[in-house]
Amino acid sequence: MTEIPLPSNPSPWRRVTAVYGKLLEILLAACVGILVIPVTLQVISRYTPFIPSYIWTEEMARFLFVWTIMIGAMVGVREAQHFEVDVWPDLSRRAEAAVRIVARLGILTMALVFVWAGIEFTRFAWNRTSELADLPLWLIHVAWPVAGFTWIVFAGEQIVDETRVLFGAKR
Repeated sequence: MTEIPLPSNPSPWRRVTAVYGKLLEILLAACVGILVIPVTLQVISRYTPFIPSYIWTEEMARFLFVWTIMIGAMVGVREAQHFEVDVWPDLSRRAEAAVRIVARLGILTMALVFVWAGIEFTRFAWNRTSELADLPLWLIHVAWPVAGFTWIVFAGEQIVDETRVLFGAKR
């Protein structure tokens, strides 16, 4: 499937979402980079007597892993790569746009579930802390509604673009 080129003069909203997308990419790289530290400490401390076995590393690795997955899913939706599989034969650009709109509506459905259930999930964790590091659990649980809201924004942009193609609107 072919990608839709960005307009030569994007709207302020598009510039904001582009900056947000770039920020997510930076955060994703940072999460992966930071995730290496507690995991490496865990592995080295298990097999050598040189480093004490830190308990906080397991919890920190788990929390970073959750955020890494969620941010990765957000970036994947932004780049139209995470939830897209080419299974249709060669289609016209309009038929392709219709298929993509249906796919994006599926993403929007899941995004609404993530937002609604994620808010409840975060409320459940609001006054709780983790056992080992005593971190507020809402900082982890809030990843679900944030991911859902982000999917709504990015998939919404893509639906607008595909609708323009479907109905032949010029940019």
